[in-house]
Amino acid sequence: MKTMKGPGLFLAQFAGDAAPFDSLDTIGRWAASLGYKGVQIPSWDARLFDLARAAESDTYCDEVKGTLAQYGLSITELSTHLQGQLVAVHPAFDEAFDGFAVPEVRGNPKARQEWAVEQMKLGAKTSRRLGLSANVSFTGALAWPFVYPWPQRPAGLVETAFEELGKRWRPILDAYDEAGVDLCYEIHPGEDVHDGATFERFVDAVGGHARACINYDPSHFLLQQLDYLAFIDLYHERIKAFHVKDAEFNPNGRVGVYGGYEPWIDRAGRFRSLGDGQVDFSSIFSKLAQYDYDSWAVLEWECALKHPEDGAREGAEFIAAHIIRVTEKAFDDFAAGGTDEAANRRMLGLDR
Repeated sequence: MKTMKGPGLFLAQFAGDAAPFDSLDTIGRWAASLGYKGVQIPSWDARLFDLARAAESDTYCDEVKGTLAQYGLSITELSTHLQGQLVAVHPAFDEAFDGFAVPEVRGNPKARQEWAVEQMKLGAKTSRRLGLSANVSFTGALAWPFVYPWPQRPAGLVETAFEELGKRWRPILDAYDEAGVDLCYEIHPGEDVHDGATFERFVDAVGGHARACINYDPSHFLLQQLDYLAFIDLYHERIKAFHVKDAEFNPNGRVGVYGGYEPWIDRAGRFRSLGDGQVDFSSIFSKLAQYDYDSWAVLEWECALKHPEDGAREGAEFIAAHIIRVTEKAFDDFAAGGTDEAANRRMLGLDR
């Protein structure tokens, strides 16, 4: 059995224009002061990281690793969530997602998609230069406007969407395979891949590609009322990254799963700081240990109520307390009889 690494911290929700959140050096020092051992870097945030430079320069990658190492930090994974989102965008969301791209490709869906694909491939090259084993991302979405079947979906609509999604992602996955890196999709509402059934469709669409993996985040499953523990049993072989994020679901007479267009504070389903929600993390960490998950446990902080700095401080302690240092021996080894094959046969009555 193997022990997972952590705690790690996803920096995206903390990066900003004010110190200590405005550079990799200062945000790294801050994270380490809270007890984090690793950081997940948002590859699009130029305040912290230069993806294009990293893809071509071992020297720059060594500088990045050295900046973090002085505080005892490792890089857990690169995040390419925003770029992955732009690999597949339904026209209904063109304007909303344009802000994820560089200005020169905004308003041009074809150019934006080409830019996103190139960004994803840079993520593969950079991950290899940094010595990382996984990258975390989104799949994007072509069929999401049709997630609820009213009006009735025409026959073949979903199949066509996933066929196209697979066609777009297969060359990217090949690039990650060449780099020796798993591409871990966050299973997330708003993406075409948002639960187990859609993940299976996607894996089929990319020909069962071995690099099509999962960034496991139970908060998105709780808000869908999906069994997040059974999900681990079903898909543990492809879980290669882990966002530790809490949530709660408290439906009432006004709102349920869909939220009634309410702000987060008034929705039945809300993201919460670790320990403040309803996710059974003791069982999650136990199951992941059972299945030999040995990568990082990374806090993704999102909460409708608590201040982010409090959430980060408490999150480091929470993850550290939940990581199971797996045992190297069975608890009943003290009673072992030291028998051999001949003794086993005698005990079974096979030599009479």
